Amino acid sequence: MPDVEAIPCQRHLFEVPADVSYLDAAAWSPLPRAVRAAGEAGILMKSQPWTYPRTAIPALAERTREAAARLIGAGDDDVAIVGSVSHAMAIAARNLAPASGARLLRVADEFPSLRYAFDRLAAAHDLSVEEVARPPDGDWTTALLEAIRRPGAPPLAIATLTPLHWTDGVLIDLDRLAPAVHEAGAALVIDATQAVGAMPVDVARWRPDFLAFPTYKWALGPYGVAFLYAAPRRQDGVPIEEHTGNRSSAVGARRYDRGELNDPVSLSMAATGLELIAELGVPSIAARLRGLTDRLAGGVAELGLAVAPRHLRTGHVVGARAPGGLPKNLANRLQAANVFASERSGALRLSPHVWADEADITRCLAALGRVLGDAGGHRTEAHDR
Repeated sequence: MPDVEAIPCQRHLFEVPADVSYLDAAAWSPLPRAVRAAGEAGILMKSQPWTYPRTAIPALAERTREAAARLIGAGDDDVAIVGSVSHAMAIAARNLAPASGARLLRVADEFPSLRYAFDRLAAAHDLSVEEVARPPDGDWTTALLEAIRRPGAPPLAIATLTPLHWTDGVLIDLDRLAPAVHEAGAALVIDATQAVGAMPVDVARWRPDFLAFPTYKWALGPYGVAFLYAAPRRQDGVPIEEHTGNRSSAVGARRYDRGELNDPVSLSMAATGLELIAELGVPSIAARLRGLTDRLAGGVAELGLAVAPRHLRTGHVVGARAPGGLPKNLANRLQAANVFASERSGALRLSPHVWADEADITRCLAALGRVLGDAGGHRTEAHDR
């Protein structure tokens, strides 16, 4: 694959002050100025509905659908607009009918929205839920491949996977795993929450039964808008919500569209954010983020924290751990220095996006060095989500 030129810093598109290092896109992103303006225009439409024709809103929904489909290599008819990834996963679980006694496969410490609906499905169909433990060497992909192909195991019915582990950005290589899942004759469900907008995602390459993602993280949009890709063979199923817009006459994955779809505020914001990502170019975004996270990884390693080797890390999230546990209240102490990150399952999760620059990295590493120095040997394992 040829090298892709990284985009320059896009901080001018945001309202992030120069003295703030916001490295928490994996939690939620700040809105670009253009997305905020789109939301304000949508509020005006709702505030003065006599001034704007409601007949224009369905076209806005289709614009949003098209923008989402474009980012994952899907057709417009293959994408439903839903309210959240948990909504999408409930739809996916409702429309799978696995054979009794088979297996459902996932990684350990998976995010709840990818567990709960499938736990219910597993109980209803007498599936054994196999959670692959975090491998000591950090190689989730090999551990999952071994689990998929393990001799003597019950047949694999469903694999619910993500392109990276949400807690620390360690790679789960779907380019290698998806073919193995298909070879096993299993359904593949992908939660791409931590991927779309920051790394290339291609449903034609992975061929999932279902794939979902929201806009409020890497896609630079609002809360309350998410998308569900449904493979053509999965588009005649049963939606969670019943309304006039998604009856049997609905085309393709629109069968699963949410109720109260035509919101001029959230749709305007979501479409604008998605289109901005497409304009910047996901490969070029990924190249920039890889440079930033490589520097973060090197810097935190010099401070004595452990990170996954480069070939096992995705390019936009770095998870740093300490053998004895991170210092107490690490994220709060960093925030006092205007450095914003998250602690997830014992890892300091650092996740820059296109607004981040070299000064943010320098400020983060300096603040982290001070906190670690002040903490000395007094550390505790972090368990909060």
